[in-house]
Order: sequence, then C-alpha cells, then structure tokens
Amino acid sequence: MAGNYFKYLLLILTRTLLVVVVLIGADLTVQARIIRIEITSVQSPTFDEKIFGKVGTYEKLRGKAYGELDPINPQNALITDIGLAPRNAKGMVEYAMDIYILKPVNLNAGNHKLFLEINNRGGKLFSGFNKSSGGNDPTTASQAGEGFLMNKGYTMVWSGWDCSATPTNDNLTITVPVIKNPDGSSITGPSYEYIVYDNATALSYSLAYPAATLTKSQATLTVRDHLKDAPITIPASDWEYVSERTIRLLPAGTPFRQSAIYEFKYLARDPVVAGIGFAATRDFVSFLRYAAADDFGNVNPLAGDIRYTFSYSVSQPARYVNDFQTLGFNADEQNRRVLDGIENWLGGGSGIGLNVRFAQPSRTERNRQNHLYPEGVFPFAYPVMTDPLSGKTAGRLARCLASNTCPKVFEVNSANEYWVKAASLLHTDTKGNDLPDPENVRFFLISGAQHGTGNGANRGLCQQFQNPTNADPVLRALFIALDDWVTKETLPPASEVPRQSMGTAVVAIPQAGSQTGLIPQAALGWPAIPGVTYTGAITTRYLLDFGSSFGQGILASIPTSVDGRPAYTNFVSKVDKDGNELAGIRLPSVAVPTATTTGWALRRAGFGENDGCEGAGQSIPIKATKAERLSANDPRLSLEERYQTHDKYVEAVRKVVLALAKNRFLLADDVQQYIKSAQDSPVLR
Repeated sequence: MAGNYFKYLLLILTRTLLVVVVLIGADLTVQARIIRIEITSVQSPTFDEKIFGKVGTYEKLRGKAYGELDPINPQNALITDIGLAPRNAKGMVEYAMDIYILKPVNLNAGNHKLFLEINNRGGKLFSGFNKSSGGNDPTTASQAGEGFLMNKGYTMVWSGWDCSATPTNDNLTITVPVIKNPDGSSITGPSYEYIVYDNATALSYSLAYPAATLTKSQATLTVRDHLKDAPITIPASDWEYVSERTIRLLPAGTPFRQSAIYEFKYLARDPVVAGIGFAATRDFVSFLRYAAADDFGNVNPLAGDIRYTFSYSVSQPARYVNDFQTLGFNADEQNRRVLDGIENWLGGGSGIGLNVRFAQPSRTERNRQNHLYPEGVFPFAYPVMTDPLSGKTAGRLARCLASNTCPKVFEVNSANEYWVKAASLLHTDTKGNDLPDPENVRFFLISGAQHGTGNGANRGLCQQFQNPTNADPVLRALFIALDDWVTKETLPPASEVPRQSMGTAVVAIPQAGSQTGLIPQAALGWPAIPGVTYTGAITTRYLLDFGSSFGQGILASIPTSVDGRPAYTNFVSKVDKDGNELAGIRLPSVAVPTATTTGWALRRAGFGENDGCEGAGQSIPIKATKAERLSANDPRLSLEERYQTHDKYVEAVRKVVLALAKNRFLLADDVQQYIKSAQDSPVLR
C-alpha cells in the first residue's frame, strides 16, 4: 500500500506546477464548498495492471469529502430544514460523504471527461453498461471486463448522497445533521411506513426514524391482502413497539402475513437534513471540475483535467436527478454549470421525496408498492407550465434557464416506467397532452422492457416468466450520442416515445377511490393469450394532500387514501397484434419477436394474486409451429409462420439492428453481438 501512495504522490507532483499556477490566482472563498478531501486508499494501477487501449492503466482512489454549506445562500436555503441545522464557528452547516474515483493513471491519455454514476442506495449499477463486473469495488482484470468506459478514457466517480444508504458492502454513504428545536428538544412529526414481506417468516419491522413516543394510541397499524381491499385497523393489543425503532405483531413470534400490505403511521422524532445530498453532489462535481485544491492544500486529484461532465443514473438516482434539476442544483455557488450531460435510465415521471422532513429516499411508488409518499409531485415535465390541479407554475428547467446552466438530457425509460411510474408525464402536460421536446432534452422508451433486465427462466413472484430484454446496448449508444451532443454539438437522435398526436398512446382511466387506474384491453389492443391474465392495472398520479406546510418541505399530515383527490393523466404505448409495443426503440425482442414482452406483470397465487408485480415484466413465448398454436388457441402467429427458417429469422434480426445502428441506437460491436446471438439461437433449428 505504501508503494501505491508513493506512486500517487509522484503523479500529483508531476502536476504541481499547474496547481501552483491555478492557486496563485485562486480565491478559496469562491471555490465550491468541499473544504477537504481525504484519500484513504490508493490502488495504482488497479485491475491487475490491465491496459485499456491507448488510455493505459487505471488507478482507484477511495476516501472522504467534507463539505460546508452557507445556509443563508439562496441556492442552499431551499434545502428543507437547513436553517435548523447546527452550525460551526463560521456559521456553516457541515456534512461528510464517501468518495470513489477510477481514473487513468496518466490523465493526459484520458479523454478529460468525467462520468459520474449517481449511486443507487449506496451501490454501483454501471457494470452492465460498462461491460464489467465487481459490484461496489471492482478490482481485478476480470472484473474490469471489456471496460467500455475505460477504453474511451473516462474518469469515473461516485459520492454519497443518500442519507438512508447503509454503510455495508462498500456502499457510498453521507453523514448529514439531525435537527433539533432551539431548546435542544427533539423535533417531531408524522411518519409513514408501507410494509410488505413476500415471505411468511418476518417477525419484526425496522422504522426509518425513531418513534417520539411509545404510546400506541399515537400510532396506527392497518393491513389488507390486496391493494383494492379496505385497510383493516389492527388493535393496539395485537402489536407493540419492541424499541423506538422496531415494531412487531403480538403475541411475540407472530409473523407478518405473506405479501399482505401493512401501513404504519406514527409520530417520529429527529429528522435529518436529507436535502443536503443534492448540494453534496453539486459541490463534489464542481470541486473536481473547477478547483485546484481544497482549503487545506490537498490537491484535487483531477485538477485542470476535466473539460466535460456527465451523469449516469439507474432507477432511484434517476429520480434524484430529476429533482436535482428542478431545485436548481446544476448551478454551483458561483453559478457555473455542474453537469453538461445527463443520461437517466428508469427514472419515470417522478421525483424522489428527498428534500422533505422525515425523508425516505429509498422508497419508490409502483402499482402495488409505496403509495402515499411525496414522490409523484408536480412538476413532472421539463417545460415551465401551470398545473390546473394545484394552481402552481413550475418546470424542471425553470431554475437552470434562469441561471443559464441547463444540461443536455436523455430521459430513457422502460415500458415498466410507463405502466408503474407514470413516465408519460415527462413529455406531456398534466392533462396528458403532448409537449414539444425542449431544446436540451430527448425522451426514449425501450419498447416492452421491464424495470431492468429480468431472468427469462424465472417467474419470481409473478405469473409469467420475467422479461429478459436488456437495454444496455441502447444505453451505450445513446451515451455516445449524448457525448457528441455536448462536446461536438452533433444533434441527437429524435425522441422515441408514445404520443397521443401519433395515435400510439392509450390513456389511463382513473378508478374512483383506487390507487391504480385502468388501461382497457380493447383500447390497448392486447390479444387474448391463453393462460395470461390481463387486468389493465396502471399507476395513477394524484394530487395528494400533505398539509399546508408541504410547500416548505414539511409533511404536516400523511394522506389516508386517494378518495376525492384529483388525478393527473398518463398513458402507455399501444401494442401490435402480438401484444408488443408499437412506440419507442424496438429492439429485436420486439421487432423480430420470439415472445410477447411486456413492462407489466401480475403477482401469482400466495403473493397478492393479480395485484401488480411491481418492476417485473413478462416474456410469453410464441409457439414454434402452426399446429402448436392452433392446438393452444393462441392468436399469435407461430415462429414458422413468421420466419419459415432459421436463416430468415437471422436475416430479420440483422435488418433490424442495422437500422437501429443507422439511427444511432446501437453501436457496431453490439450490432454484431445481436447477429451472433440470433445465429446461435435455437429458433427454427
């Protein structure tokens, strides 16, 4: 390890002249407010000294970054409760976060571009995109894999932002202050837990925040077996606090019912200033991009190198980035752009509910999951508009337009996000009317895909096999297109999403008093496939009532239901006669199908049967022969009726992927991989 540190110091010394020159003219009081970085671990080179083309070897830096925020600064003052946070002798609010950097040993051989993966609940999810592995701490040459990003010379960074991320498994965490009343007493308020165990063995449940009192009369626990059922209150005699952070059912040893929906509302205490996470990301990227050193003279390991910055986010952090933009954090304290390009994957039309008191950023609402949290809150779309339901005027672009710091953005979603996350609200007004694309934003649907890549040989909790559609090849191609848009001003591919104006959208019908809406089967065009249940359940966004102080980020009350609440309008893509989606980027699994793939699924018996199966989709195989499909009464043409021979199937795949590449939705390597997979497949052999 000492040798690694020595190598690292030598590399820093080779850039001392640059740093000194910058520092001579620098005013530390106007640098981004990372006041200190601490590199605690260096592995140089990493990945078993693997060489990545002309870029060479990479090194790994791990450590902590310490930041300070001026709570009076207008850009920081919008962080909920920062005014109540403890301050140091300079009047600043402090935080600390884990940092992780993978960079070329020779930065001059890199491409001078920063790739920020915003972590998911503390974890790294970039490996499929990067053609690598290794989880949260990739180290070996084997884990580096093909190293898509490394071969192109990107510097990759991660930092903590999620106050609920646990310090296990090399997760990236952040430490933010707990707030108290001026007299030192605990601040209290309502908190809510949506509890589902898909097993019959769970005996207790851990609360996100400690209970302010163990008096059970100030808490309510309900249960129901299905989302459509009315919640039944569990008597106080049938549950108890094990501690201020844990509840259980009585008598002791009673398990929670498998897949039942429990909801616990209680008076909590000691919230944290969770919204500091936004400022932490802003200031870390700004430090790496613009600063020469920290306030203590520790050199920025990327000083003078970064010319362009990009973010990549999968699921939860994509929702975080939505709010990051809405709240204006893409401008640093000196009003400089933080991120030049953003690729969001699986964020849907939602925020994250981070900048609220008693925040629970690990939560996400789907059609049977985590309802009644402050996630689906206006604004949903980028353009500034007035919401007729709330009367508010806002847009995700409002603040960056005012500061001239807007990034280029690709919003990429699966079909699942349209079915369970109301993704259409990203590109419509709140009544579902199509909007023109903003100058700096494009929208893409990966047709028929579920939330991530499913195991096509496994049903999990669902009725059908999961959907194995893999979006990583498209995400790689789009990222290169985003880079070209930012760095070369090359216009990006046109958006590919369902539109009412193009006749490819089916509008959801809200159901009175229900937390989900309905997509009618006939309107969708869904075929009657034997053995497949269709309910049409879709997530519906409502204007929920969190109380009069919600505008300040404080939930004065938790909604009890959606009864009487007005609904926003969302939609999904229509499908073809096979049940495959018409709109979006149609990969071979949709355009040259061997199965019907969907972004929705239903739970199987014993697990909330026929309720939505959250992030899962379906893969429903097409029969091989005409005789088999006629025997099964399957309306979908068989493989032999479609393609006649294996070679003709391969040729159909080839034609589709070449067209996708021409439109910049696939890279050359991935085109060849699709063709090879088709050649190696058992289709019509």
